[in-house]
Amino acid sequence: MERPVEQIGKNSSQALVKFLILFAFLIICVCLFRFTPAKDYLTPQVLDLFLKTLGPWAPFTYILIFAVGLCVAVPASILTLLGAGIFGAYWGFLYAWAGAVAGASGAFFIGRTLGRDFVGSLIGDRLKKYDDAIERNGFATVLYLRLLNTPFMPMNFGIGLTKVGFRDYVFGTSLGIMVSLFFVSFLGGTMKEVWVSGNWEELVSFKVFLALALFVFSIFIPMIIKKIQSKK
Repeated sequence: MERPVEQIGKNSSQALVKFLILFAFLIICVCLFRFTPAKDYLTPQVLDLFLKTLGPWAPFTYILIFAVGLCVAVPASILTLLGAGIFGAYWGFLYAWAGAVAGASGAFFIGRTLGRDFVGSLIGDRLKKYDDAIERNGFATVLYLRLLNTPFMPMNFGIGLTKVGFRDYVFGTSLGIMVSLFFVSFLGGTMKEVWVSGNWEELVSFKVFLALALFVFSIFIPMIIKKIQSKK
């Protein structure tokens, strides 16, 4: 039977190894997308041709590509614009939202599995109270950060390193990303329609103004939430 000190040392070593695997995984993913021909496959032309061969399975395949892409650090904005260009503003938004939630959940599990033990071992008494507070207010914390348009990929993995519960994370993410996805999808989808049809009046259509209005309003939502919480 191992002595407690030896067991603690073993657990710490395992946590460090898993964290280094997570770090190496993220570095490899970023380099793969930025410095190899892999990025050439994530273009509207290539993806459109590929999805057209799948018929009714195209939306499900796009959602899967979106989800896997987020787990390997492909920028969400690129994937969202691709969906809007292929499926149009309305369906592109819906499919992008489903893919974003699935991908963010996958990235959360990767961060939680590989990085949480190491981060937890570094948290002392002073930081533990903040970690506990984040856990108690998980939904509000995730929703607040999403509405602030915090960089998507770092947050997906980063929240997994905290004590935030998976359910709070999923609900906070599902609601918090809607406005930004709506804005990018409708703007991207409209730009494609205008470019193809040459009907430039569409740039001043109701859906474009609605997307802009919602995006501007979303900037003030975190302040409203913070004000409500301060009154409790």
